[in-house]
Amino acid sequence: MRIDVLGVGFDNLTMAEAVAEGIRLAGSEGTSYVVTPNPEIVEVCRENLAAKIAVNEADLVLPDGIGIIKGAAMLGTPLKEKTPGIEFAAGVMAGMAKAGMSLYLLGAKPGVAEMAAQKLAARYPGLVIAGTHDGYFKEDGIVAEEIRCSGADVVFVCLGAPKQELWMKKFGPATGAHLLCGLGGSLDVFAGVVERAPKFWSDHGLEWFYRLCKEPRRIGRMMKLPLFLAHVKQEKRKK
Repeated sequence: MRIDVLGVGFDNLTMAEAVAEGIRLAGSEGTSYVVTPNPEIVEVCRENLAAKIAVNEADLVLPDGIGIIKGAAMLGTPLKEKTPGIEFAAGVMAGMAKAGMSLYLLGAKPGVAEMAAQKLAARYPGLVIAGTHDGYFKEDGIVAEEIRCSGADVVFVCLGAPKQELWMKKFGPATGAHLLCGLGGSLDVFAGVVERAPKFWSDHGLEWFYRLCKEPRRIGRMMKLPLFLAHVKQEKRKK
C-alpha cells in the first residue's frame, strides 16, 4: 500500500529495498518505470492531471528529498526514509554491473550523456553502455526505436519533470527496455558537470539549500518547497 502525499502515492521502502526492487525489475520481462518525485514534482502533479497519472502509474514511486519525508510525517503517514534518485541509480548500476546488464543514457545537453557514459563505465566494471542520446530531440518515436535497437536493459531518462514521466509512460514499451528510470539532472552529476552536495548537507536535509547557493537562478523552483509544505498543512487540517 502506497503512502499518499497530496495525491501522489509513494512506495514505503528503504533505499536497500528500493534498489533490490529496481534490479529485480531490470531483469524481469515487460517494461516497468520508476519515478522519483520531490516536492516540486508533487506540486506539478497537483496542477497537471496527465503528469499525476504518469507518476502514480509508475511501478516504483520513490521519495526524492527530505521535503517529501517531512510532508508524509506531518500527515501522520511516515515514510521509512528518503530515496534520492541518484543514489537509487547508483545502487541499480552496481547490481547491473554484476549481472552484465546494459544501460542507455537519455537526456541532458549534447555531449553530457557521452561524458557520463565514460565515467560510469569506468566506475562500474561489467556495466555495458548500450548507447546515449541528448535530451534535445523532436522525434520521440525515432529515439525510442534507437533504444530498442541498442538492446538496452535499462534506460536512465533525464529530461526533467514532467516531460520524463510522460515520456516513459507513453514510449517506455516501445524502447524494449525492461526498466526506465526518470532521474532529472542526474546525468550532469554523473558526467561531473554539476557537483552534488557534500554528504553533510545531504544527511541534514539541506541539499536543496546547497544547490541554491551554487545556482541562485533556481530560486523560482525552490519556492515550490514552502508552497508544498503549506499545502501539506492545509491537507492536515482537513484530516
